Amino acid sequence: MLQVISLLVENKPGALMRVTGLLSARAYNIESLTVARTLDPTLSRMTIVVDCDPNLRAQVVKQMNKLINVLQASDLTDSPAVAREMVLLRVRSTLEMRAAILKEAEIFGARVVDSSVEGFALEASGASEKLDEFIDVMRSYGEIEVTRSGLIAVSLESKKLRLSPPIPTLRAAGPGPAPSSDARVPAEVAARSTEPGNGVSVQPKQRSK
Repeated sequence: MLQVISLLVENKPGALMRVTGLLSARAYNIESLTVARTLDPTLSRMTIVVDCDPNLRAQVVKQMNKLINVLQASDLTDSPAVAREMVLLRVRSTLEMRAAILKEAEIFGARVVDSSVEGFALEASGASEKLDEFIDVMRSYGEIEVTRSGLIAVSLESKKLRLSPPIPTLRAAGPGPAPSSDARVPAEVAARSTEPGNGVSVQPKQRSK
């Protein structure tokens, strides 16, 4: 059974290799995988369609959440979500068939992105089943070449994303001198302390000769 998994990962080298390595180590076949940067350039959103045992779906997501660089992994197979795929299709046909090709493309919501004497380059997006049917229809008009993007999905659940806080790192000691224990008195404090009526006056520290 096909499982749709959405992951939010750190945009770092090796993050994709760890996710695919976990699936390949368990002999799960990846049907499609898409990944791209989010609004935050340090994070990437990954959508994976994998063929696995339905009884192991929860275990797969649980194991992915334990991976380094993975901030969140969720199963969108049966959850409220919007899933779409894009296909670029090039069809070669005669001039007599061009009007019929354009009519079929309009029915499937596809648009022409390039035109030549040999045929058209079409772009369509939607559910995977719809694109399968579109490809079958275009195959009847001539020779075709197909490139598919793979599935992308976004959850429609109202729950907010909760991420673990970053691990604090210790600042390395530099070669410069350590900060002095004698803190400089702010100008506002010095001004108030020298005003009449204040019992404390701040005297500047004299240098030793």
